[in-house]
Amino acid sequence: MGVFVVLPLVLPLTAWPMSRLAERRLHPRTATVLLTAVGAILAVCSTLCLALLGVVGTAQLPGNPLPDGWAAPEVRAAVPYDENVGFAAIGVLALVAAACGHTLWRHYRVRNGAWRALGDLPAEPAPAPTTATPVTTVTATEPPAPPALTVLPDEVPYAYALPGRAGSGRVVVSDAMLAGLGDPERRALVAHERAHLTGRHHRYLLASRLTASANPFLRPLWTAVAFSAERWADEEAAREVGDRRVVATAVGKAALISGPSPAPGIAGFAAVGPVPRRIAALLGPVPSARLWPPADGSLYAAALIAAAGTAASALSSLNAAVALFLVLKAATPL
Repeated sequence: MGVFVVLPLVLPLTAWPMSRLAERRLHPRTATVLLTAVGAILAVCSTLCLALLGVVGTAQLPGNPLPDGWAAPEVRAAVPYDENVGFAAIGVLALVAAACGHTLWRHYRVRNGAWRALGDLPAEPAPAPTTATPVTTVTATEPPAPPALTVLPDEVPYAYALPGRAGSGRVVVSDAMLAGLGDPERRALVAHERAHLTGRHHRYLLASRLTASANPFLRPLWTAVAFSAERWADEEAAREVGDRRVVATAVGKAALISGPSPAPGIAGFAAVGPVPRRIAALLGPVPSARLWPPADGSLYAAALIAAAGTAASALSSLNAAVALFLVLKAATPL
């Protein structure tokens, strides 16, 4: 395996330039999906290589249930500095498992706790936004109902999208938040949170959190995905409301008056992402929905670096896995 087994642990560094440029130059939807996919591939590859190193380290432990041949010098020679790297990989892999487990536990604890707190509180259909262009298309099937809206009597202003266990979820807003916004801005707020639910943004956010837990070098991709998901919801709200300036005003007002969210970690209207950058983007032109924007040298260079790093990580993991499989197969007595 040689050095190929440790390359995927550091190759996520190649995605850093792409994470910064993608959230600024690509459409938010494209950036969210792309960065989540790249982060997932890099996280799987780095975790696989840790597991391969852990196999070598575990085989050296006395009393392990693995075949004796797996601790043979031929197997240990396949890993550079096997005595130190193998044992270290076991500890790191345990930390990765604990971090990912804690991330999953915290996500479902917060979500289920929020649903229990809502209990049987009444919900009303989310108000339909006023669009600049009337919709005249007639479809054979009725569109799905928008997520319900729950207004909580709370002096702390907040708003967040609460994903459901099997349904579309619910938009939760405090009356203090609604009191600080005008009617058009309230429609923008509800449209923003509804976009989080209909776009299943919580899945991208959870996946990016897990990748950052698996490899700390992927944390910039997590923050970029969080920002891009907010921008994605901003653009959907602007499209539904029909006025980008109204959405920008709503984001700014909500950021000024918002308090701590009772459901931390769940997408909130003004809780995630640099608000000034979101407002500046809303006051600018509509981002292109093309898969790839017009020629941009810096973005292309970053994309090539990220693609090369991702491909190298995948190939290195595959090479190490195949090499170790062949070595262990040869060392296992029949």
